[in-house]
Amino acid sequence: MTGALEDIRVLELANWVAAPSATAIMADMGATVVKVEPLIGDSMRNRLRQPVLPDDAPRTDYPFHLDNRGKRSVAVDLADPRGGELVRDLAGTVDVVVTNLLPARLERFGLAADQLLAAHPALVYALVTGYGSTGPDADTIGFDLTAFFGRGGIMSLVGEPDDPPHAFRPGQGDHVTGLALLSAILAALRVRDRTGEGQVVETALMRTAAWTIGCDVSVALVDGLHPNRRARNQAFSPLMTRFRCGDGVWVNLAAFDPNIWGRFCEAIGRPDLAENERYATAKDRFENNVELIALLDEEFASRPFEEWKPRLDASGVIWAKVADMTDLVEDPQAAEMGMFTEIDHPVAGTFRTMTTPFSMSATPPEVRGPGPEVGEHTREVLTEWGVDPERIDGLAGDGVIGGSGV
Repeated sequence: MTGALEDIRVLELANWVAAPSATAIMADMGATVVKVEPLIGDSMRNRLRQPVLPDDAPRTDYPFHLDNRGKRSVAVDLADPRGGELVRDLAGTVDVVVTNLLPARLERFGLAADQLLAAHPALVYALVTGYGSTGPDADTIGFDLTAFFGRGGIMSLVGEPDDPPHAFRPGQGDHVTGLALLSAILAALRVRDRTGEGQVVETALMRTAAWTIGCDVSVALVDGLHPNRRARNQAFSPLMTRFRCGDGVWVNLAAFDPNIWGRFCEAIGRPDLAENERYATAKDRFENNVELIALLDEEFASRPFEEWKPRLDASGVIWAKVADMTDLVEDPQAAEMGMFTEIDHPVAGTFRTMTTPFSMSATPPEVRGPGPEVGEHTREVLTEWGVDPERIDGLAGDGVIGGSGV
């Protein structure tokens, strides 16, 4: 087999990141994914941070390629009834429909789950929303910054106690949500293979956000209380916080075993701290955390990161450097895990990108080309999928379909 999903056909009616990220992985796994875009293209195109390049370097939309690689694009005006009819016809030829359009829009275009499943009962219909498809907020627009990090509770838990809510990185919550959607789609395809019946699978940004902080949410469901944010210098243990090295590099410590305190002090060259009765027990270290962490701050500031590495390795503490992006993209362990690969683009040439966040030994996912131009495959796909040539010409002539491949 060339891919785990090589016999699966997917129709994507989605924009931005969450839903497209799920179908990008399906394309990596060999599925045929056709992206239905508005005539002006997915609103994600050219909206996110781009790399700093020389003035004469070719440009392309690198974040867009990450979440749309290996797909084909058909550009359709869904506001025209003939556009909705065309997409409904295409939906009858696929295994999976994936969408993040708001429920009211899907209903208006005749593309809601009940409408398509009534005509195609074996269809797997996958839906992403900000806040769910029912209830008073079903048609509320939600990006991951608002629905995932904001209303999903994450912003309230992160940072120093007096900090304002922190911003998060673009697409971070979307990609988690895309993985949740992918899991549901794969399970639904397994059921379809056994029973011949399709179903609706759904996730929401707010819902996946709560899952990622489930350790906190599970407690709040019982006691109804919000956990306190702890300052870095008030950590429960000096071995469970962050320290800045003399060259500005931060290290993150994580040690649940209080019995390694003496070994840690020996490794960093401060056996006197282990002998000090004020820090003798875990309780003592917690009660005197501010002064103890201040002492360790001075100690860590006395040496650069490279000198701390062997000492931390010898300390028994689980630790990691707080890596920046330049560290991550050149990390030899990331390369060993196959986290990055290359895409060949007709204009930008060859550039690095990310692989899927998992591997498969027998049917490995692989990036199967760049993302498409708007409507690059409109005529090609419609012809392959059985649309009459005269109908294609008529829709093109009336501006219902378009793109570079019309």
